Order: sequence, then C-alpha cells, then structure tokens
Amino acid sequence: MSQGKEKTNSSNQPTNKMGTAPVNKIMLSMGIPMIISMVLQAVYNIVDSAFVSNMKTDGETALNALTLAFPVQMLMVSFAIGTGVGVNALISRSLGEKNTETANRTAGNGFFLCTVIYAVFLVFGILGTDFYSSTQTENPVIIDMTSSYLKICCTMSFGVIFFGLYEKLLQSTGKSLFSTIAQISGALTNMILDPVMIYGLLGCPEMGVKGAAYATVIGQIVSLVVAMLLHVMCNKEISNSAKYIKPSAKIIGGIYSIGLPAIIAQALMSFMTYGLNIILGKIDENAVTAYGLYYKIQQFILFAAFGLRDAITPIVSFNYGMKNRQRVKDGLNHYRLKAVGSKCG
Repeated sequence: MSQGKEKTNSSNQPTNKMGTAPVNKIMLSMGIPMIISMVLQAVYNIVDSAFVSNMKTDGETALNALTLAFPVQMLMVSFAIGTGVGVNALISRSLGEKNTETANRTAGNGFFLCTVIYAVFLVFGILGTDFYSSTQTENPVIIDMTSSYLKICCTMSFGVIFFGLYEKLLQSTGKSLFSTIAQISGALTNMILDPVMIYGLLGCPEMGVKGAAYATVIGQIVSLVVAMLLHVMCNKEISNSAKYIKPSAKIIGGIYSIGLPAIIAQALMSFMTYGLNIILGKIDENAVTAYGLYYKIQQFILFAAFGLRDAITPIVSFNYGMKNRQRVKDGLNHYRLKAVGSKCG
C-alpha cells in the first residue's frame, strides 16, 4: 500500500511524507482515515445498545444498564486515546528531529503506561463494579446487569487500551490508513458477534448483557491484534525492543504534557454523564436511558472532531521537529479552516 512507502532523498535516506508532501493533501489522506477510525470507536456502544434493546426479556432494563456502564467505558477510552495522542506527538516530533532513540523510548514508555492503565481498570473490574453500579440506581436487576457488563469490559480492557497505543504509533509515522483497517476489523467483529452472543444464535448460549460485553471486548482485541501486526510489519521507523519499555520520567512527562489535556477533555464528559445518570435516575429510569442514547449518538459528531485533531497532531509535530515553521503554520491554518467548516456544516 502507498501509505507504507516513503520517498528517498538524494543521499538515499528515507524521508517521511509528513515532511515532504503538500500539507493540504497529507491532511486529507491522513485525516479521513482518522475521522473514520474515531467514529467507529463510537460504534461499539451504539451497536451494543441496539441489540440489547431487542432482547426478548428485560430489553429496556438492559439498555439502562449499558447507559450506567457508559461513563466507565468513556473513561477507559479517554486514558487510552489521551496517552496515545501524547505518544503520537512526541514520536512524530522526534522523527522530524531524526532522533530515533527518543522515538523508540517514547513508544516503549507508551507501552509501560498502557500496562499501568490496564492494571488500574483490571482492579476496578474485579473489586469496584458492584459499588459503582449501586451509586447510580437502587434497582437490583439493573445493578446486576451493569456490574456484569463492566466486569467483563474492565477485566479485558487491554484490547481497547493497547489499541489506543498501537493506533497512534501507526498514525505517528503517517500510516493512518492501517489504523483504520484495524479499527474496522474490530467493529465488524463486534457487529457480527453481538446478535450471536446476546440472543444465542449458531449454537452459542444466550448470554444477554454479558454477550454484549464479550462481543465488545473480542472486537477490541481483534483491533489490537491487527494494529500490532501492522505496526510490526510496517512501522520500520520504530524499534520494538523491550529495552525501551524502561520508564523515564522525562519521556512520560513529555507524553502527558501533550496528552493530559485530551484525557481531561474526554474524562470530564465521563464524569458529567455519571452525574447526570444519578440525577436523572432519581426522576425516572427511562430518563437515564433516553439521555444515554442521545449522548451515544452525539459521540459520532464529537469523535469526528477528535479525528480531525489527531490528523493535524503528527503533521505539526513532525515539521516542528524538522524546524520547518512554514509547514507548521500551513498545518495549523488548514486545521482552523477545516474546523470552522465542520462547525458551519
């Protein structure tokens, strides 16, 4: 594929397209796959909700349970994407500076950070889901469904968390199409498995809400495996040596100096949704379900904007590392124009 190829200069040294291709063209070629990838991130929760609502029994109750579980899923995604954004920007800048050592250490530290994030959600999945569920409702059936769904999603959250890293590793070197391929693979897997595991089709036992959770995490794991394989095969600019996993305070600080605002922006939406679930739950359970559906649909628009943000990050970072001020300014100007256009549209 063309995204895996690089131009060479007169000294036969590889030249990343982010430093040579016209800014408007590279934003388009990278931006569209990133926007599609981010929108597909929102598909998981929409698909689960659509199928559980059509369960023969307790469909509405199950839909309410998924709404209560949603803030934790959003929080997982916020940490995964935010950490990935920081890794993406720092690697792109380092490659622009031709500092492969820092790029490699950034990728390794990203792996270390994702391991820590997964460990936190694993512990929460084992110990905290019952308490979390009970803070939003007193209905024992909904509490049980919410807790069951979250236990599976949290204990097997390594799929979504590490995919957030490998997706950004591919994007940091300009291979955004590959990350989208991985995302599509997982989304299709989830769509296929949801009816099979929720309703008990093709010899699979009927699992209800648990089936929706298993379909989601299996889809996320498929995305992770595809992204990892594409990274190993195509991201030759980055070493996968275990020696680079050793944590570095300087590298981690650099990652979160960029990624922390992205984490906070999305985490605030998670806390807002959690708070509204509690308030609306005291009024009517149906109000919680209605708000949850509205917000999941709204995510399509929000995640498309995040995709546009992710498209400009590696381009600006790479050219900043190259000290090419004109291309940095061009990238920011194109981003502003597209952002204004998307708001007007």
